[in-house]
Amino acid sequence: MWIRITDIIVKQIEATHLENPVRPDSPMELGLFQRESRSAFHVHTTKKVFPQYYEIPGGGRIPMRKWTGEMKTFAEQETAKVPPLSGGLKITLFGWILFLFALGLIGYAVYETVTLPQQKAAYEQKMNELATVHEGEIYFGRYRLYKVPGDFVGSEGGFGWFKVVRIENDVYQIAKSIEISKTAKPKEKMNSSDFEQETSAVKAKDLEAYTKQFLSEDGLIEFNFDQKKE
Repeated sequence: MWIRITDIIVKQIEATHLENPVRPDSPMELGLFQRESRSAFHVHTTKKVFPQYYEIPGGGRIPMRKWTGEMKTFAEQETAKVPPLSGGLKITLFGWILFLFALGLIGYAVYETVTLPQQKAAYEQKMNELATVHEGEIYFGRYRLYKVPGDFVGSEGGFGWFKVVRIENDVYQIAKSIEISKTAKPKEKMNSSDFEQETSAVKAKDLEAYTKQFLSEDGLIEFNFDQKKE
């Protein structure tokens, strides 16, 4: 992140009575300043005052490691005379936007964490309800009649609507629509109201929320449903 640091002069004090440790023939002045750091997100100004010696003229900075004892003492005395300065941290407009955005993300994450068990339970309940088949329900799907269980050779089938007429223990009595297509057609264009009187007795092989498979005891009749009529 880009940060700009600026020294703000608070006070300039003549220090010609002190000997310059770098160039004895060059007089000095003591500068007292605040330090400000600025980025796109914040502005921070120190309350502390920092001392620094400069050569005059020219303004060359004298490294602190070369300060004499007298220079350190004078700097401490003058710094102590400076009244308390205002300072602190200020958030920029962009910083507030970013802060509120981050706060929103944290809040959302906390909410998701707290409500996750309830969400999971509600989702599982919904999936269980969708996976349960009741009498009178109508599903769109396909069926197949086998001559040999699981062998497509010589088998026949089609697409259409199917009604769960009756459920007795684990046996489902399913009736085909009077309109069955040999090829897949849009379900909206097929009859979903009229069904054959004859039903087929099958057992559930796989009951999922969005797919359901039924198979007769002898394996010769198979139904596969993928959508329930609302």
